[in-house]
Amino acid sequence: MRSRIREDIRAVKAKDPAARNTIEVLLASPGVWAIWLHRISHWLWLRGAKLLARWLSHAVRRRTGIEIHPAACLGRRVVIDHGMGVVIGETAVIGDDVLIYQGVTLGGLKRNGGKRHPTIGDRVLLGANATLLGPITVGNDARIGACVTLRQSVPPRASVREEVVISVLHDDEREGETARIAS
Repeated sequence: MRSRIREDIRAVKAKDPAARNTIEVLLASPGVWAIWLHRISHWLWLRGAKLLARWLSHAVRRRTGIEIHPAACLGRRVVIDHGMGVVIGETAVIGDDVLIYQGVTLGGLKRNGGKRHPTIGDRVLLGANATLLGPITVGNDARIGACVTLRQSVPPRASVREEVVISVLHDDEREGETARIAS
């Protein structure tokens, strides 16, 4: 247990330039606390104490702003940086050495049983406010950019980003656009 805690602290210090020392990580990194307490709630979940596990995960969410379902499986050295708004669903699986930024959602699409949430490979980066929905797979070493919404699997070593398209309408085009909207 202690070796895993030291491993997590080293991972945060390696991936977060703002984490200058161990004391700072312990006192000012809600992501590590959410992961450590998730391990306890996951342990409870696997042993049938589902209500207690859910209660603990909700207490952690209130304290850190990070919601991890007790049944979700997290690998080693997962780092949640600026974790406010992170949601990790019940059937999500996250590999080793994954970096997750604020606002990431690993959500489900269907209500019936079975696999409903994403599987994330090793060494994946999930950018701020990325939304991954359904039983998709993100391959090892992939990078998912900020504000991307995914409903399909991503191969290993791929980079996914959302293209921003800005179009400027001239006055005569605006009048035509307004006429189309009005009719």
